[in-house]
Formats: sequence, structure tokens, C-alpha cells
Amino acid sequence: MFEDASPAAVVLLRRHALIGGVVGSGKSGVLNVILATLTACEDVVIWGIDLKGGMELRPWVRALDRLATTPEQATRLFRDAVAELDQRATESAHHGARVWEPTRRRPALVIVVDEYAELPESATAYADSIARRGRAVAVTLLAATQRPTQKAMGHGATRSQMDVRICLRVRERRDVDLILGQGAFNAGWHAHTLDAPGKFLISAPEHPTAKRARAYLITDQDVTTTADDYATDRPVLNPPHPAPVQPDNSQPSDVAPEGPALDTADGRLRRALLSAPDSGISVPKLVKITGLSRPTLYRRLAEQVKAGRVTQVSRGRYRTADPESGHAT
Repeated sequence: MFEDASPAAVVLLRRHALIGGVVGSGKSGVLNVILATLTACEDVVIWGIDLKGGMELRPWVRALDRLATTPEQATRLFRDAVAELDQRATESAHHGARVWEPTRRRPALVIVVDEYAELPESATAYADSIARRGRAVAVTLLAATQRPTQKAMGHGATRSQMDVRICLRVRERRDVDLILGQGAFNAGWHAHTLDAPGKFLISAPEHPTAKRARAYLITDQDVTTTADDYATDRPVLNPPHPAPVQPDNSQPSDVAPEGPALDTADGRLRRALLSAPDSGISVPKLVKITGLSRPTLYRRLAEQVKAGRVTQVSRGRYRTADPESGHAT
């Protein structure tokens, strides 16, 4: 699938990318276009970080392998991504491979961060490591921000390794250089003159000169439909990444009040059951998605059935008892 993916997907599987623009410039729309492309790729696993409570990325949750909505979850997600990167690097070195070729069983990992400027320092240290070492093993970073300041983006590897820069409308000329790189404004990249949401300039090795473009408009319904279409057939990291240790009750901010955190095995189980068709989802597939052992999975399912939250549709097949609720955690 990698060779047949759209040009946008191929770029993001091999390079880190930055999207910048002021409020109302269409940043969310561009992000939705990219996510719609990536979710259609059967060799891409997507992890999301959205520290605005999931406001931007939660509509995609059924197509995301993980979603972090608190600073603690974001740090844990990045830490796990570095562990995945290290594992891939070791495996590649063992086989003498210099480039990781994504497949359904060995998918690329794209980490999408909405409002990068809000990340805690504990997370940006891991992000720097991914920026320096991730591309060769298909672990890449897509960062979006409304505040493309030097302080927000940092002075480390993350900023310097962003090969793809998408600049929507900005307020000041200096913001052009902050997003597209030093000297971009004097070279003719005048993003402050963009006059409509979704219009942008893209800087990449294939796009060395300034040329205006505009993103497709993807409605909220389009997002829901696209996420639902691909939710039940998403690739997972193989072997599944171990779920982080659950926090104790003294840290309630690390777990959303409506259910288990989305970057835990319980969160992945809940999400899989929510997106299951009327015929239910099979136990083997749930084992693969959650990383739980069969006995543990059956125990969790029995607890959920007893509580009335899950229905056993047939032998070995389950789905949520309230599929229309819309709650994904």
C-alpha cells in the first residue's frame, strides 16, 4: 500500500511536517484533509495528541490507535513512540536495512500533534529524539500550531527537522520566517496576504517556490463518515505496544471522567467495541487491537457485559450496548 498511497501520505510517512497559521486560517481543515488521507492507508498507524481536551482530534478517534488529551498522556505517548523507534532501529540494524518499508504488518507510525506549543517540556524532549531519528524507521511527526514562535517551537531538533512546512495566513511578516524558515519572507513567501480560510503556502523539497494552494473542505459529517469507514480495519503495531501502567486514584486528571484513557488497553478495547458493526467484533481481533491476553480480555468483557455496557452478539463476538452514544472513552 505504501507505494500506492497518495503523494501527501508518502511525504508524511518519510518526513516530519509543520502546519502553522492564526485562528480562523483553516489549520484544522488542512489537518482533516491529511488525516483523511492517512486513515485510508492500510500501512499507517496514527497516534494523536490534542491538549484542548480532544476538541480537534476526538472526531477521528475511531481511526486513531491512541489519543492523548492531557500533558501526562502526551508525555507517555511520546515516550512509547521513542521505545517503538528504538525497537525498529535495533531490528533494522540486525537485518542490515537502512530504511523501514511500511507494510500492514509493519506499519508506519505518524504522530499528529494539534497545538504543539502546548506540549509540556517532558514531552518535547522525546519529540526531539523522534525528530532526529524517526524518519529512517517510519516514525514521523506532524505538528500543528497557532503560535509558531521560537519559544513555542523550541530551538532543538524538532523545529530544524521539519522538512515539510505548510503556512496558512499569519498576522505578521516575521511569522512567515518562523514557520517556513529564515529568509522565506524576503524570498517571496508572503503568507500574511492569504485572504481566505484553507489557503496556504507549502515549502518542501518538491516545492521550492512560493505558490498558493487551498485545502479541500471536509465537513464534520465527512470526518465522521471517513473515520467510521476505516475504523474496523485499521492496522495495529505488531506486536502490540504494551499499555502503560494505570495511574492511581490520586491522579484523576490522567483519565477522562467518562471512561478509560484512550492510550490504554481498556481505552482501545472501548473504542474497538464502539466502532464494531452490528455483527460484533471477534475476540481474536480484540486481542490484536488491545494487546491483552485472551483470559484477561474475556474477564474484561464479562465485567462489561455484567455492567450492561457491552453485548455479546454471538459466540466470540461483542459490541458496545450503546453504539449510538458517541462516547469513545
